[in-house]
Amino acid sequence: MSIRRGLLALLAQEPMYGAQLRSEFESRTGGTWPLNVGQVYTTLARLERDGMVEAAGAADDEGRINYRLTDLGATEVQRWWVAPVDRGDTPRDELVIKLALAVTVPDVDVQRIVQTQRTATLRHLQDLTKLKRATSDEAGGRGPDQRNELAWLLVLDNLVYAAEAEIRWLDHVESRLAREATRAPEALTRDTESSHGNRSTKGASR
Repeated sequence: MSIRRGLLALLAQEPMYGAQLRSEFESRTGGTWPLNVGQVYTTLARLERDGMVEAAGAADDEGRINYRLTDLGATEVQRWWVAPVDRGDTPRDELVIKLALAVTVPDVDVQRIVQTQRTATLRHLQDLTKLKRATSDEAGGRGPDQRNELAWLLVLDNLVYAAEAEIRWLDHVESRLAREATRAPEALTRDTESSHGNRSTKGASR
């Protein structure tokens, strides 16, 4: 849904053709979520079907068609700007699913999964931090370039915070696993003592 509305937001500025929309989208998001032209044109076809966009004239000499917003599409963009993003639909997170399943499957070294992932995420965080520093040093353009640099820095900030949050969560997972590991023998001891006690009581009653 973000791709659909993202394309509408770009078309709110001026009519564009598919490859141009892809280029603008990737430029303003730092290429973090790359698109292919087929995906863009498929989305444009659906937007045209839904009455959100329309062709802004005939195809040019290279067969490219510029699309523009309809009134309905412009209304949809304005609604998107003012509405909060719906977080009710939890996105699938492979790491969360992996760990949730790992703790339920016997003979899986969950601790190793956590440590391996933490190392990878720390490395990713270091790369993001270097990229953010380099981008900040190079910033200072004017007009559209300045706005695109700001957009990319905002995306980088989000990626950095997400990596930091993942590391904190992995630390929490490791602590919880350690607590569960100490509780498990205690629970087994209590169950064993309870079982012995029940047998003793039955023997005495005879």
